[in-house]
Amino acid sequence: MPDEARSIVWEAPEHHHIEKTSDWYWILGIVALTASVTSIIFNNILFGVVILLAASTMLLMGHRTPRTLEFEVSARGIRVASTLYSFAQIDGYAIQEEDPVGPSLIVRTKHVFAHLLVIPLPPPAIDEIERILETRIPEIPLTEPLSHKLLEFFGF
Repeated sequence: MPDEARSIVWEAPEHHHIEKTSDWYWILGIVALTASVTSIIFNNILFGVVILLAASTMLLMGHRTPRTLEFEVSARGIRVASTLYSFAQIDGYAIQEEDPVGPSLIVRTKHVFAHLLVIPLPPPAIDEIERILETRIPEIPLTEPLSHKLLEFFGF
């Protein structure tokens, strides 16, 4: 197949989902309420309200199941759902095959708000994806961000 015609498309959940027990919700509520009351006691009412809003957001996001997104690696770039990151917008990539949740593609972009993308990979297509990427952008040493690992640890 000609190099320009190669394209790999797959679907995957936007993140690894962990079903939460009622204990998880109780712990979130107790920690948030304690931190909020403590901040109010120290005359920081606004921070107490922010803590409660953040806990409410975590509660809603933790309950929601992840959407299934379509990913594509082609000669034009990397597409996540409807957003195309052209190779001119990408600094480099790394493929992590040893992740306990499954292999992932980490991409560093020049975007301010989406600087690092962590994309789940289908194991049978890893070599083909790497062949497409290595001719267009450099492979650089990247690791999954600590914030991403923490979110996975807490079940997001």
